[in-house]
Amino acid sequence: MSGRDNILARVRDALGRSGPLDAVRSGSMRIKLREHPRGPQPTMAWQPLERFKERCVVLSSTIDEVAQDADVPAAVSRYLAERDLPRWAVCWPRLEALGWQEAGLRVEARPPNGEDKVGITGCFCAIAETGTLMLLSGADTYPATSLLPETHIALVPVSRIVHSMEDGWDLLRKERGELPRQVAFVSGPSRTADIEMTLVLGIHGPYRVHIILVGR
Repeated sequence: MSGRDNILARVRDALGRSGPLDAVRSGSMRIKLREHPRGPQPTMAWQPLERFKERCVVLSSTIDEVAQDADVPAAVSRYLAERDLPRWAVCWPRLEALGWQEAGLRVEARPPNGEDKVGITGCFCAIAETGTLMLLSGADTYPATSLLPETHIALVPVSRIVHSMEDGWDLLRKERGELPRQVAFVSGPSRTADIEMTLVLGIHGPYRVHIILVGR
């Protein structure tokens, strides 16, 4: 018996079943899984952009707003200068063509290593309800860029802000079909309060998350 068969057999024993579901019951279950039914949700009678900004602040993320992609390098340069942070960073390849050098920055399109202090990413979408970024892994969207550097800067198109996490999953199914290997949700800087209930930032990820909203 394979490991998979062994696990399924133990689950069936715990449920009091002697074998797989019959065709009728398994068919109805597969239909339910395909339909992705939603559970109860709050009213969410707010504007997604304003709600997203509000929740980001609560989660200790910082926010800037620019009109277009061309304004991003200057905004990043200003943020790094104000906090006396390194003026070199790594980014996702699709962001390489932005005018980083003109803004006095050295930005390389590659995965980060232990020496990189600033990582710049985009996002698949942003979730207004919780102030969360939804990032997908891929050949050109390195997960480590948002996890390894001490400072994570995320570019968020205003048009990609959705109401809820369920909306994010629906958008992923609609645009991508199959799920990627990894879907990451970023809700502010990494934190823990496991030790004496004292909040510590950057315990297993970035100390800082800075979000640049792009568009109006």
